[in-house]
Amino acid sequence: MSITHLHHCNTLLTTCKNLRSLTQIHASFIKSGLDTDPYFTGKLILQCSISIPNALPYARRLLLTSPHPDAFMFNTLIRGYSQSNEPHSSVSVFVDMMRKGRIFPDSFTFAFVIKSAACFRGFRTGFQLHCQALKHGFGSHVFVATTLIGLYGESGCVEFARKVFDEMPERNLVAWNAVVTACFRGGDVSGAEGVFGKMVVRDQMSWNVMLAGYVKAGEVESGKKVFKEMLVKDDVSWSTMIVGFAHNGRFDEAFSCFREMRRAEMRPNEVSLSGVLSACSQSGAFEFGKVLHGFVDKAGYSWIVSVNNALIDMYSRCGNVPLARLVFESMVEKKSIVSWTSMIAGLAMYGHGEEAIGLFNEMTESGVMPDKISFISLLYACSHAGLIREGEDYFSKMKRVYNIEPEIEHYGCMVDLYGRSGQLQKAYSFICQMPVPPTAVVWRTLLGACSSHGDTELAEQVKQRLNELDPNNPGDLVLLSNVYATSGKWKDVASIRKSMIVNKIKKVTGWSLVEVDKAMYKFTAGEKKKGIIISEAHEKLKEIILRLKDEVGYAPEVANALYDIEEEEKEDQVSKHSEKLALAFALARLPQGASIRIVKNLRICRDCHIVMKLASRVYGVEIVVRDRSRFHSFKDGSCSCRDYW
Repeated sequence: MSITHLHHCNTLLTTCKNLRSLTQIHASFIKSGLDTDPYFTGKLILQCSISIPNALPYARRLLLTSPHPDAFMFNTLIRGYSQSNEPHSSVSVFVDMMRKGRIFPDSFTFAFVIKSAACFRGFRTGFQLHCQALKHGFGSHVFVATTLIGLYGESGCVEFARKVFDEMPERNLVAWNAVVTACFRGGDVSGAEGVFGKMVVRDQMSWNVMLAGYVKAGEVESGKKVFKEMLVKDDVSWSTMIVGFAHNGRFDEAFSCFREMRRAEMRPNEVSLSGVLSACSQSGAFEFGKVLHGFVDKAGYSWIVSVNNALIDMYSRCGNVPLARLVFESMVEKKSIVSWTSMIAGLAMYGHGEEAIGLFNEMTESGVMPDKISFISLLYACSHAGLIREGEDYFSKMKRVYNIEPEIEHYGCMVDLYGRSGQLQKAYSFICQMPVPPTAVVWRTLLGACSSHGDTELAEQVKQRLNELDPNNPGDLVLLSNVYATSGKWKDVASIRKSMIVNKIKKVTGWSLVEVDKAMYKFTAGEKKKGIIISEAHEKLKEIILRLKDEVGYAPEVANALYDIEEEEKEDQVSKHSEKLALAFALARLPQGASIRIVKNLRICRDCHIVMKLASRVYGVEIVVRDRSRFHSFKDGSCSCRDYW
């Protein structure tokens, strides 16, 4: 066969990008007798494993039918599986290789197969592969050892990672960075600092690894210090800081960091954009989120699925479902399962249960199969809209139709479905019959329902169950206090308060965020009149309460006051809730008629719910409140939840 023909065959293989073309090339090889040539078989396996999507099964058949397989062919297939959604298959290919007897693994073999074990968190498999690497003399090889450090780091085995590192005769920067990462993943922050301090040479990745380790460990101040020391900050550095601030609840700093990155003329990537949009989602920074959306469109990022998903989440969680739906519909055929689920979750938070069900059905009809998270969003939607029959129907379909085994989160949604609708005994029976042990969260969900519906007897039974799982949770004690206070059992309230003081259990402080002129302001429950902002909020709140009493006959709902005190004191106690202060400040600062968006960390109480409804009518303003579990849109004296929350 001529050299020209061989070169032509080689070119055909290199440029081949789909399985159909490759099978045609393979057929021509069989005709010309090239299929028995190890070189061309290896090239076929390489293309299937690395360059052509969904061609790994074909590559494996090629390897099995090859008359003269060699280490390169096995390594190529192992590498292909290590980069796929089936990394565990690398191990079975490695086993086939070892069974051949006459083909010996090399450093590439172990590097690829150990990387696969790290991908599927197969610690025991990785340990056995480590033994094989030692047996074949590759345990201290720089590439193999570096991969082993990554494996043990993924498994949280810092001691093993350090031991491999310490025994390496030569170390490259990748090994140093890998052991720093391993220390952070294993929770050994001081160990990571020690290794980093010993590094004679550091590259950009070294600094980024240290930065990422700190922010993931919640050591944001240490991360800021490293960021400040960096002579060169690339897009990874900026993205890490923005995401770190967002994940640690430091939203203003996430926004400032994004602005600083733009001033430094760094182009944001999908990670930094998703990170800053996440900060907008969590804090309710709707106006800043809209500015970011404009930037996304102008900069040409609107085709990126993850950025669109972040926009859907941002608009949904900032209380503007129509804009979230607009982004969702603009994605046309680029919707992922995350896109569908985010949109369903957005509808669920607003109580649009029927619409969420319709979208779920549209998703399945389009060929996208739901996953476990999709069903959590769907059941959540049924719960918040009071769709009991529909919720039961979809819960049964999980296993029966979609072969998805319900997990504790799905059972929790069903308990919430029954509890929210007042079917407390049914919720209790459901928990007792669950095939999995109920967690504290499940019992806590029922306790919250008991508090809402004032069932003292069942609340006490549920609290006994919680005592076995999480006895000193402040939220549980407050919920039980609410039940007792509503029933007028002040001795029991006092007893709970005394036990909290004795055991040094502090109640979670309620706080609310409100956006005014693209800046976020935070108010806490019972905050004293210190500073201009707080004083202004208190003064405006006095005016609001007096106007509501005079014009619409508002009478404070004092059942949520937790102490046996005079009515006037109870009124004063409920008037200092953080969402009222946020509302007052927004009404004082925002132009007349501007929408007000408030984010609260706890469930809104009945009195605040009443105040928001009345204020929306008296002041002619739309007020959107996102509490711990859902949205409330107050307009013209009514709420979107229809008083069902």
